[in-house]
Amino acid sequence: MSKKLLMGNEAMALGAIHAGVNIVAGYPGTPSTEVLETIASNNPGDIYVEWSVNEKAAMEVAAGGALAGARTLVTMKQVGLNVASDPLMSLSYIGIKGGMVVLVADDPGPFSSQTEQDTRHYAKFSNLPVFDPSTPEEAFEMMTAAFELSEQVKLPVFFRPTTRVCHSCSTIDVPDSRLEHKIDGFDKDPRWVIFPSLSYKKHIRIEELQEKISDIFSEMKFNKITGKGKKGIAASGAAYTYAEEVLRQVGTEYKIFKVSTPYPFPEKLALEFMHGLDEVLVIEELDPVIEEELLLLKAKNDIDVKIKGKRTKDMPFAGEYSFEIVRSAIYDFLEIKQEVAEVLSAPALPVRPPVLCAGCPHRSSFYAVKTAMAKRKAVFTGDIGCYTLGNAKPLDMVDTCLCMGAGITMAQGLQRSEPDAKHIAFIGDSNFFHTGIAGVINAVYNNTDITVVILDNSTTAMTGHQPHPGTGKTMMNSISEKVDIYGLLSACGIKHIEKANPFNQKEAVEAVKKAVDFNGPSAVIFEAPCIALAKPAQKQQVGSNCTGCCKCIREIGCPAISLDESGKAVIEPSLCYGCTLCTQICPVKAIGGHKNEM
Repeated sequence: MSKKLLMGNEAMALGAIHAGVNIVAGYPGTPSTEVLETIASNNPGDIYVEWSVNEKAAMEVAAGGALAGARTLVTMKQVGLNVASDPLMSLSYIGIKGGMVVLVADDPGPFSSQTEQDTRHYAKFSNLPVFDPSTPEEAFEMMTAAFELSEQVKLPVFFRPTTRVCHSCSTIDVPDSRLEHKIDGFDKDPRWVIFPSLSYKKHIRIEELQEKISDIFSEMKFNKITGKGKKGIAASGAAYTYAEEVLRQVGTEYKIFKVSTPYPFPEKLALEFMHGLDEVLVIEELDPVIEEELLLLKAKNDIDVKIKGKRTKDMPFAGEYSFEIVRSAIYDFLEIKQEVAEVLSAPALPVRPPVLCAGCPHRSSFYAVKTAMAKRKAVFTGDIGCYTLGNAKPLDMVDTCLCMGAGITMAQGLQRSEPDAKHIAFIGDSNFFHTGIAGVINAVYNNTDITVVILDNSTTAMTGHQPHPGTGKTMMNSISEKVDIYGLLSACGIKHIEKANPFNQKEAVEAVKKAVDFNGPSAVIFEAPCIALAKPAQKQQVGSNCTGCCKCIREIGCPAISLDESGKAVIEPSLCYGCTLCTQICPVKAIGGHKNEM
């Protein structure tokens, strides 16, 4: 046994290793990414680990392994589950053999997501059990319990940490040894084939299992009741830790119900909790899942207790909870007078919107397209990734952003609605492999006049520079065949494909013009590595002949460029990567890779 300071994601990863996981697949997405990366970096040598092309593929890889008796883990963020939901829904019907844990990280806030999606709804939707850890320590311990339950009930099991659990740190006792899980092998059996004629019977089995799992959860140590009194507090996840901290300061009598497995709801334990209570306050992040379960239980058993929470507006409906939010709610609920502390006004922080990095090739790509389309009516559809920041001024080059891969197909719908405009879809290299290819095929099949611009920076940049099929590297440190984007586009039927270096603006602008002028689906591949992969070139500096026209600031928005007291441009050398975009657009040639003469 050794003590380790671990981030929540690291704790879950080591928990999976300790539990004897055999196969791990996933797709990077904050706040879940480090789980798979930690397993890969701590691999004892017998665990297969992969970044899959998307979440659906990852789910199916894990499912295949589980059918053969392996313990498998699949990782993703909450919106990734939308992509993986098709195989998931069928998996709940056919079941599995080995333990399978579906780790989906939710993002209350949200900090790095399109939505505040609550995975607990998917658990209920698919009739699959879900674990909801409140701390990294609990997450570590829960992982083994999740695999064991999965094998007991022959179903995949959800594991739902939130951002706060994923990224907070705790000291954890990690065993030096790990459980060994032997893979029995695949049994040929008709039950693995989903047929409509069998689904009815399997649906009945699933529903019967819910009561069994509910009883198991009522006895599980992760769910517990403490305290006594006429008022009760039910809490889960990170919000429970805040509630626990607040209640240490309270002398009033109360009961607290820690819910670590919200579905199937531990009804027997919940009934024990509600017995003798007048009121219950439910504290949970995102949707009122536990609150509604308690309301149903109250109605079903005719219990005279008032349930307060999000539905009664006693708790905020959206956003991440904090200690202060929870404290205020608990004090109001327990009718404790709150001392109002003097609030000191902090100095206003400078407004700094998120921007593309200095030297980012996406900035040059956007600028090339903007230049090429300056005198033409155009709509620019975007995607999920660093390049979503292209929507900010002065670039203003992302008009839509829905979900991964949607830019290509939305451009097709826009083109059919407004054929007199040119429709250009931006997508990154990793996203192209994730969900972009089908959109390209759809454009070819339906002969839709759009231009797809692939921003190939040779990595999955926004989530921490993970490899993808176009890099030729895997998480097992092996070299694989690079999937050629040009060849793939050609195989999909794209007849006009341009390749260009976005840092060569003349070449890049010309490539865009040629592609857009082609009648039918076309593509431009902009190839330039992310600055995290490339060494800085010769840093650019501003000479004394700068006129202060501010074109370099007004048009490209590079964070390395600012104005000095005299109103002339100046480049911060610690930020400059020498991409030369500013040099190429300067009308008086005042910028270059030479010493500052000012």
